[in-house]
Amino acid sequence: MTTTQRHLAPPERAGGQGLDPNQEESGNRAIIALLTDDTHGPTDWLATYRHDSDGGGAYEVWSLRGMIRFQRFLEPDGGGYGYEVVDQSGENPIANQDPTAVATIAEEVEASAKSGFDASDPNRAFMSPEMLSYPLAFERIAQLFDSPNAPDIVVNPRSYAYGRQPGQHGSADVVQSRAPLVFSGPGIKHTGTTDALCAQVDIAPTLARLLGLPLIDGMDSTGRTSSERGVEPDVYLRRQDGRSIDEIIDDPDGQDGARPERVYIFLLDGLSNTELKERLENDRESIPNLARLIERGLMFNYGTTVNFPSITWPSHNTLGSGAWCGHHDVVNLTYYVRETRETVTPQGQVWDTAKFVTGDVETLFEAVHRVHGQWDGREGVITASVNEACVKGAAHATLERRLLIEEEKLREMTRVNREDTNPRWKDEGRESVHRYSFGDIQGTVQSMLLFAADGQPPPMFTFHAYALTDAVGHDYGPHSGAIRDALIETDKRIGKVLDVIDERGLFESTLFVITTDHGMASIDTDLSANQVQAVPDAGLRAVVHAPFVYLLDMDVTIEHAKDGRTATITVVENDPTESGFEERPPVSGAKVEVIGHKGKVVSQATTDDFGVCGLPLPVDEDPEHLVIGIDHEKFNERHLRLDGTNVVDDVRKRLYG
Repeated sequence: MTTTQRHLAPPERAGGQGLDPNQEESGNRAIIALLTDDTHGPTDWLATYRHDSDGGGAYEVWSLRGMIRFQRFLEPDGGGYGYEVVDQSGENPIANQDPTAVATIAEEVEASAKSGFDASDPNRAFMSPEMLSYPLAFERIAQLFDSPNAPDIVVNPRSYAYGRQPGQHGSADVVQSRAPLVFSGPGIKHTGTTDALCAQVDIAPTLARLLGLPLIDGMDSTGRTSSERGVEPDVYLRRQDGRSIDEIIDDPDGQDGARPERVYIFLLDGLSNTELKERLENDRESIPNLARLIERGLMFNYGTTVNFPSITWPSHNTLGSGAWCGHHDVVNLTYYVRETRETVTPQGQVWDTAKFVTGDVETLFEAVHRVHGQWDGREGVITASVNEACVKGAAHATLERRLLIEEEKLREMTRVNREDTNPRWKDEGRESVHRYSFGDIQGTVQSMLLFAADGQPPPMFTFHAYALTDAVGHDYGPHSGAIRDALIETDKRIGKVLDVIDERGLFESTLFVITTDHGMASIDTDLSANQVQAVPDAGLRAVVHAPFVYLLDMDVTIEHAKDGRTATITVVENDPTESGFEERPPVSGAKVEVIGHKGKVVSQATTDDFGVCGLPLPVDEDPEHLVIGIDHEKFNERHLRLDGTNVVDDVRKRLYG
């Protein structure tokens, strides 16, 4: 009998993410604080990757109801990744990964009632963890920690406990992680609906196939190229975590020529899949243009599972590249870059954010131009990113300030279309919603001008984001009456784009996709939840950008003199620099103490400019009773035994008894 050796697959690019042995003490303290703090809103679960001292490790998921450790491994024969739970206490917090759970507003209301909340208003349908699922949880947690930009700990708040707005997203639960998905046009089976299951990373490969892009020797979800896996080219993009959804393609082999000449994605930011289904079932006449597209296409009953965290900038770039955020490196709206000790905020910056996407990942814009070339006035093609966060490589790119239209015409037509905005936003004092509506007008006009332009071809690939639905979902809630008004307003704008495409005779040869970047959950605003704040409140030094925690720690080396009477302590920063782990800055001014029996300090010193100090060790105390404590105002304190092992609490015992 032969056996196949299983190869573990830890995080791809080590850069300080997760908890290493130097962070065992601070990490355990942070886990306890996040799960037991009762002032910043309840945590559902939190996740990390814990590096063992022997070079191994496992992903961990902690909650008050139980914890697991799981490992990722390479499937034999190039089969991608597999996952296995290797340790468990209590319940498995992410055992339910059913992507079909809570699939209608009625089911959301039912889940809220079973959770013990008032279910009379769907817009306040709060759901407990027991009523929810976490689709693709193993994969989505593990992929995050592949990026050096990933945190030490990621927090997954309870679905209803995230922020101060009536609607919110970011968590891994099925409500916030399910986006609508519709394919409409040539190349797609027109069966109305499908129960097929897919993820956001599958959309770009599917579109690449439908556009006839060739297979290349690129990386699959494991980060290995086709040639490294010993197979023929089998992906369409430089890094492809997803697959082509072949079961919805009408002619997978491309024999009858019924393929689209171009693709147009309408992204309705933050629109709940259950809300769209409700509108289509009970109020279809109010959104005639969306209904028209859906009627000629295929709608996924269970939508598509988005990136984790389910947040705008990471999810948009996942959708446009076919790579999870742990591979394209835009891991959150705001995140900490350890190598430079700085915080970056792509979503807050808005403009010029393509630079944050790693060069190892290729967007669909780049793939189209790789095959067909850039438009030079005679040859090549045009791609367009319209008000869209995924922008890298697009020929027309609003958020990179590259416009292939006349700006005077843009201003003029925007003024003409100002009346499209619903007056309620102004009347009700929702200035930010009104601004997003204006931005959507500008985006609509950009598209109209691109498709009406003389002397240049229409875009082969357009990725167009509408923001109004997200703004209204946040301010009013995911199932408010205002969402209906936002959809009506957005539908009118989509209709104007379709009218121009119709006039050019391009409608029948265009494949349209309707989707979004994340779901939207009802939030209990009375909680004003911000779980990560529990970490600094517990006295830990950390950089916190919800839902991420980056702990600031020290690497301590203890070198004993041969006589056993003294020890030299060297303290450096734990995080790598741009030069790597070998040249980390020394920590000067750290207070180092030798603590003996009953907590008595028997000697102490302070590290010098090189992060070094010497300490006498008492010869009259049992070495097993001695602890070296290191403290510094910028970093978390550490407690080590003389052999360098950590002195830490038993977290499981404290949490589960």
